[in-house]
Amino acid sequence: MTAEDILSKKLDRLLAILERMAPPEPRLPDLDRADCFVWAPEKLQLEPVSRVNRVDISLIRGVDLVRDQLVENTRRFANGFPANNVLLWGARGMGKSSLVKAAQAAINAEMKNGKPLKLVEIHREDIDSLPALMSLIKETPYRFILFCDDLSFDHDDTSYKSLKAALEGGVEGRPDNVIFYATSNRRHLMPRDMIDNERSTAINPSEAIEEKVSLSDRFGLWLGFHKCSQDDYLAMVEAYAAHYKLDYDADKRRAEALEWATTRGNRSGRVAWQYIQDLAGRLGVKMD
Repeated sequence: MTAEDILSKKLDRLLAILERMAPPEPRLPDLDRADCFVWAPEKLQLEPVSRVNRVDISLIRGVDLVRDQLVENTRRFANGFPANNVLLWGARGMGKSSLVKAAQAAINAEMKNGKPLKLVEIHREDIDSLPALMSLIKETPYRFILFCDDLSFDHDDTSYKSLKAALEGGVEGRPDNVIFYATSNRRHLMPRDMIDNERSTAINPSEAIEEKVSLSDRFGLWLGFHKCSQDDYLAMVEAYAAHYKLDYDADKRRAEALEWATTRGNRSGRVAWQYIQDLAGRLGVKMD
């Protein structure tokens, strides 16, 4: 074997190694296969979700005002009109993430013509990959809601800066066919003690606080969710029971639902759903 042959084989092996080390090529799936996807940044791919975990929007009770605002904002976006990024914040278990998924389904059900609205879930830890995701989908003929559930940032977390740039910053800005919806228990997405600490230790407290809370300003629409009343909680239980045709004594169901909430120290849509699941299981009713 000549020296040239040896060198050629070594170069071939080196090229093979470099190809394995190179990041994967971004690849879109067949977007007609599903209306919901999960972003997989390690593969630079959208993975279709064949069965979405959601409830009908008519079953989300006690949040009528914010429900209508979110649906209207989503409708405008789906129809190509200006719409805002949305932050759904507040009490846990009140249907923030359920409402996002239900609103997308409701708008798609309305649309007789045109392409359906797509929902892409991006996990909190993958926020840094938002630019790659937006670059992948911006030239497609579809409109996308990018959805991050339970979004928040800790003291030493700087990835919120990536989200700020992706939402409105940069030279290109947010693509016209993309909108961002997020849910959080925190109104400003930062721990309260983090903001208070900036106020007490910074040389210029107002500037430090502005830097931390300016992320939530990127969301043009803030929708607040608050703890529900007993009447709202019972209305949720009754709506679920009627929808799933649970044949059970109404007075007994009411008493059990209240006891169920008391044992958990909370009244919310999630607690109502958990009680209904327990009741359906006892009655032998499947909730498909």
